[in-house]
Amino acid sequence: MATPSSGTSKRLVQYVIVRSDLIHTLSWPLGAVITQACHAATAAIHLHYSDPDTQEYLAELDSMHKVVLQAPDEASLSTLSSTLCEKDIAHKLWMEQPENIPTCLALKPYPKETVQPFLKKFKLFK
Repeated sequence: MATPSSGTSKRLVQYVIVRSDLIHTLSWPLGAVITQACHAATAAIHLHYSDPDTQEYLAELDSMHKVVLQAPDEASLSTLSSTLCEKDIAHKLWMEQPENIPTCLALKPYPKETVQPFLKKFKLFK
């Protein structure tokens, strides 16, 4: 972590991972999928609002950095969530109601290098 006197700061990123099969296989409307991502990102920020990285991320409102990745299906998203839990990586797995199915997850803001190793197999969402 950079110290305030060093003149550099860590790059905080909020990662959102969305199931791509919702669009490509299950034919969900694009707007509905975007809404899921918004819910997850907002929930992750809310749940970790007092976290120092979250506060720093929110303090730079006009330069927040998000990366949206795609998980191919429900199983890969659930596996990722389990791995993140095991590694104490704070996130919110968003469950669509009333169906109670996982649609996406969002991490709280983290320094990129802290969480990127867990996400390297996921591609940018298209």
